[in-house]
Amino acid sequence: MSDEPESPSSELPSAAPASGGTAARTSGSWSELFSAEHASASLVLAGGIAVFAMNTFVTAALLPSAIADIGGQEFFAWVTTAFLVASVFASMLVARVLASLGAAWAYLLAFALFAAGSLGAALAPSMELLVATRILQGFGGGLLAGLSYSVIRDALPRHLWTRATGLVSAMWGLGTLFGPAVGGIFAQIDFWRGAFGLLTLMSVALGLMALRSLPRQAPRDRNFGRLPVPSLTMLVLAAAAFSIAAVVPTGWPTTIALIAGTALIAAFIAVDRSAGSPVLPHITYQRGNPLKWIYLVMGILSSAAMVEIFLPKFGQDLIGMSPLLAAVFGVTISVGWSFVQLFSASVDDPQTSRRLMAMGPVLLTSGLVIYAATQFVDADWIAWIWAGSLILAGSGIGVAFPHLNVAAMSSSDDPIEGSKAAAGLGTAELISNTIASALVGVLVALGGPGAAGAMTMGAGLAVLGGIGILCAVIMLRRIRAADTMPSNA
Repeated sequence: MSDEPESPSSELPSAAPASGGTAARTSGSWSELFSAEHASASLVLAGGIAVFAMNTFVTAALLPSAIADIGGQEFFAWVTTAFLVASVFASMLVARVLASLGAAWAYLLAFALFAAGSLGAALAPSMELLVATRILQGFGGGLLAGLSYSVIRDALPRHLWTRATGLVSAMWGLGTLFGPAVGGIFAQIDFWRGAFGLLTLMSVALGLMALRSLPRQAPRDRNFGRLPVPSLTMLVLAAAAFSIAAVVPTGWPTTIALIAGTALIAAFIAVDRSAGSPVLPHITYQRGNPLKWIYLVMGILSSAAMVEIFLPKFGQDLIGMSPLLAAVFGVTISVGWSFVQLFSASVDDPQTSRRLMAMGPVLLTSGLVIYAATQFVDADWIAWIWAGSLILAGSGIGVAFPHLNVAAMSSSDDPIEGSKAAAGLGTAELISNTIASALVGVLVALGGPGAAGAMTMGAGLAVLGGIGILCAVIMLRRIRAADTMPSNA
């Protein structure tokens, strides 16, 4: 166990110092974020998440065409599973890669891996090789997911963190908006390989931009110690177990995989909290510190977006939507998430930020409850209620995410702990999405076909949202306690 003090007093400063040693500014602007000084860095940060998120949905849209071309139906689910497990593993190495290479070279490595995997997918002659290239793509994607948050802390002044995290996080939602469209276009013209070629070109361009616009020197004050192999192993195995739960037949195989995944998560926590150089910051495991609750609230919020896996199917099956309309219906949560987040990221007042963090799980749960409760309503207008409820749920993600991100990045003045806290944001999202994708599939299978499955899915995630409300209450109490206690400096 760590011998660090358990008091939260010095772990969550109300204002971190701005770059250059000057007094901290409390607000920034979108125009400053996209000024000549910061525009290139902002585009790289946002672009890293955009290509990651787009890739997920582009691949889903292209897989039927790829299978028709090169076969390998039996590997259908493993194309996604391989990518997710590799992403989770790589995301846990972000802080160390950044400390070793510096922001520019770390990003170049991430984009190079992603580009190599994308090019390999574009050229793959068989589904087995396509799965292999997805592993390489996943390594690059996991680094991108973590770097986008970690580099904000190092490359931008403190007063731009909220807007930068809002921009970066909005890319998750925008990726789900544009990914299916891009994939659908290439599938429609019978050129599925071209979509992976497009991702390759985007990655190369962003990698070169990163080399030109981000700091090339690695921070000299960050020694993360030995690689925590036991912790990494436990979490990767947990991600694999949950991914397998989503692809094996429903019943005892699913139950075994879910139990194994839960046990491995518990083992990861037990091993990591006692490690000399853990994956997550030491402060995550300290009594009274809010960081663990920030991660939990973020994970629960991002998990709700996994309902979009089944929304197009329910739209077509339950109320006869056309494929195009069903695709639009399938991204309603992302619509609420992306657009609300850009407005929420403009809020700088600390008290308002906390209210928005508390409001997120409430809006999410409310939207999911309405969606689940109206599944058996037989009316022509019910589709509008479903769409509105899901946009409401998505707005809960968008309203809270920028401020949760900044709270995590501000959780410690120590550069090593702060870098780990920022890198942990990407890991928390990836592992939560991996677990949620399995959970959503199980909920739909338990409910059965049609409206019952849709109701079970919505109700199950609404219960998860209720847990998120409780976690948010505890989180805010910890944050207030940290602000009212004197510094231990």
